[in-house]
Amino acid sequence: MNLLLAFIPISLLLEYAFHAPPLWVFGASTVAIIPLADWLRKATEQVAARAGQTIGGLLNVTFGNLAELIIAIFVLLAGNAAVVKAQITGSIIGNGLLGLGLAILIGSFGRSRQKFSGQNAGQLNSMLFLVVVALLLPALFDLTERLPAFAAGSAAARNNLDEYLSLGVAVVLILVYGLNLVYTLVTHKDVFALEEEEHQGQLWPVWKAAAVLLGATAFIALESEMLSGALDASSAALGLSPFFLGIIVLAVVGNFAEYIAGSYFARQGKIGLAINIAVGATIQVALFTAPLLVIISYLIGKPMNLVFSSPLELVAIVAVALIVTTVTKDGEATWFEGVMLIAVYLLLALAFYFVTPSETQSSGAHRKTLPAQMGVRVQDKADTPFMPNPAPVSWLT
Repeated sequence: MNLLLAFIPISLLLEYAFHAPPLWVFGASTVAIIPLADWLRKATEQVAARAGQTIGGLLNVTFGNLAELIIAIFVLLAGNAAVVKAQITGSIIGNGLLGLGLAILIGSFGRSRQKFSGQNAGQLNSMLFLVVVALLLPALFDLTERLPAFAAGSAAARNNLDEYLSLGVAVVLILVYGLNLVYTLVTHKDVFALEEEEHQGQLWPVWKAAAVLLGATAFIALESEMLSGALDASSAALGLSPFFLGIIVLAVVGNFAEYIAGSYFARQGKIGLAINIAVGATIQVALFTAPLLVIISYLIGKPMNLVFSSPLELVAIVAVALIVTTVTKDGEATWFEGVMLIAVYLLLALAFYFVTPSETQSSGAHRKTLPAQMGVRVQDKADTPFMPNPAPVSWLT
């Protein structure tokens, strides 16, 4: 992981000294964020170890998804709200499917099954279904307002209603997440206590942990600024939409450290802690990071609502809640359940690769074409002659 820190100076030289093509800058910045996120996690754990479980939980909320939050803010500043929402969806399915699947699969080597607290898993699963309701509601509200019996006076009026509802939902979700922390870390901490990592080695001095937190945050902000500036040009060069880059690439980069941590604990036999990291990170993104981004978007003058206009994103979020609940409800996990979680993630990734957002949904998006040697041509739904960039029909219109 630390070898990847070399990409920090490489990315800076590519951007400011050599003025390299945006794709090079995008790639170097993406890789550079991965070890920075891991150091951010280490410093947070050091501070949390000194502060105790309750304060440590709050610190993990604050810094756990900080890398992802910073990336999203810079993408918002660039005017790509649709990419940010794709990043939110990607984090939810990445943590819940890929992160958990890897942890279960890696932890199962040499073990027939792994057991964990069903009570804690039940609490996490209940929160997942709250995530489903919270993220489905704005999209269904927007659809309802488009029906003749409920139609708003104009598109602008409907957009205002979407924004007001999203702000209200954001406030409620942040409050619920805060109360969930009080419930699991204070009033019922004995019920939800997990096998915790015993800190290995000597704790860092406070000044070192604080310096790493500040330094990693500053460098992540710098790399995120370069990454967001190169996003559209890189998507065009790769033939991928910014939507796909947000939902797969940026989401994985922002959460890569959590995948490593979950897999590490699972390999050590602490599958309950690994599940808490993977599913807890999924819940944290939906109930804390996403609502916080909505509020921040208004403060920076780039308003973003919580209306996910793609039904594919909504199906993916529902799929996460259903399959994670199915896998964890019996309090034990086997390697094949890890395979199933990863398989669902790969299927969704394929769908997101081939889907074609319009430029209004994903700025700079381009239709992906299959290699000519495959002999495949894409025909639109109306059987019109093949065009290289047909405009897809929005499911809401």
